[in-house]
Amino acid sequence: MDPVTPLETLCRIVLRAREYDAQVPGEYDADEDADNVDDEDEGSLSVLDDDINDSVEEELRSILEDLGEDQLMEVVAFCWVGAGNYEASDWDEALQDAQEMFEDGGSETLIEELLEMPMLPSVLEAGLAAFDLSCDGIGEMA
Repeated sequence: MDPVTPLETLCRIVLRAREYDAQVPGEYDADEDADNVDDEDEGSLSVLDDDINDSVEEELRSILEDLGEDQLMEVVAFCWVGAGNYEASDWDEALQDAQEMFEDGGSETLIEELLEMPMLPSVLEAGLAAFDLSCDGIGEMA
């Protein structure tokens, strides 16, 4: 299979999604650690709350926004295959469902689907692997 989206672009999405996943803060219950917080640390921020998270998300979002409609639908379909929602043999169905999602909500709906996807880089890599595609040796992935 030859993807519509260049493999270098798909691998760039994987790389940026890894950075994004690494910086997304988990759930935090302020009451849980209330007794363990020093008064002087009360106003400090963790690195996960820093502006870096915003810039990585903006860069990932920008990469996705720069894709053509057919490329964006393809990335979503690859992720669905990688997540196990579809088999590689059901590629046409996955692509059709991504197209229907696009028709219902446009590019922003597909981008939100990707950004909210648990383990985005892993499922995209697994989707690529289902078609014997790999990021090994491409750009910063090496």
